[in-house]
Amino acid sequence: MLLGYNTNGFAHHDLLEAIEIVAEIGYQSVAITLDHQSLNPYSEELPSQLLRVADCLRQHKMRSVIETGARYLLDPRTKHEPTLLTADGKDREKRIGFLKRAIDIAAALESDCVSLWSGILRDNISNDQAMERLVNGLEPVLQHALNLGVAVGFEPEPGMFIDTMESFERLCSRIDCDAFQMTLDVGHLHCLGETPIEEYVRRWRGQIVNVHIEDMRAGVHDHLMFGEGEMDFHPVLKAFHEIGYSGGLHVELSRHSHDAPLTARRAFEFLSSIVSSLDVSG
Repeated sequence: MLLGYNTNGFAHHDLLEAIEIVAEIGYQSVAITLDHQSLNPYSEELPSQLLRVADCLRQHKMRSVIETGARYLLDPRTKHEPTLLTADGKDREKRIGFLKRAIDIAAALESDCVSLWSGILRDNISNDQAMERLVNGLEPVLQHALNLGVAVGFEPEPGMFIDTMESFERLCSRIDCDAFQMTLDVGHLHCLGETPIEEYVRRWRGQIVNVHIEDMRAGVHDHLMFGEGEMDFHPVLKAFHEIGYSGGLHVELSRHSHDAPLTARRAFEFLSSIVSSLDVSG
């Protein structure tokens, strides 16, 4: 496994500088959240920025994933909208187009995956209708990913339609595509009481392509610095070690951008000390 950091925790930095800082700290992977100033898929500067980012990743021997959770990139007034569950079909097409562009970016950077989620169900339809809407929206996205050889890591997210591992499993039963994989956020599991976390790691070992990691408290979806929540990370990281997970464990502390370099260093020191003990013990 590779320790990584999500650039949504470097919101006040230039993307290239953020990558350089996390590489200097010792991280080996970066989760790039597409946003207004970070590989904006709608910017005329995207082609030149892609070249610079690709060169920076090569220079620092960094792996990457592409994250699509920017809060206000598609709608400046409503967080995370539109989604694959938005009532208006034209708005859903906007999200589909964005996700396809994210896949194009991932292919250009040879990223490990594109990470996405369902969105919130805001209109009054049944769960079956919502699932049908979500599956219909995912189909063109997954086909595009399959065509370009890019994995899609779907993330269950508290408060969204697909929130728990149980709901994710229901979605899996409707999807038949090799590109469809999972982004597992270990803090979300703790938040929703899906414990022991290590059992979920072992159960879904064949589908995990991306991991988000942070501290959290039960019942509260608030991403915390390690040591400020309730989680015991040694058995969690031990489980990833045991299953031979070789992708990134990306620290996700988007509300810590005001102190990003120090926060990233503290997080690395915490996690690397556990990983080192696992390597020594075998």
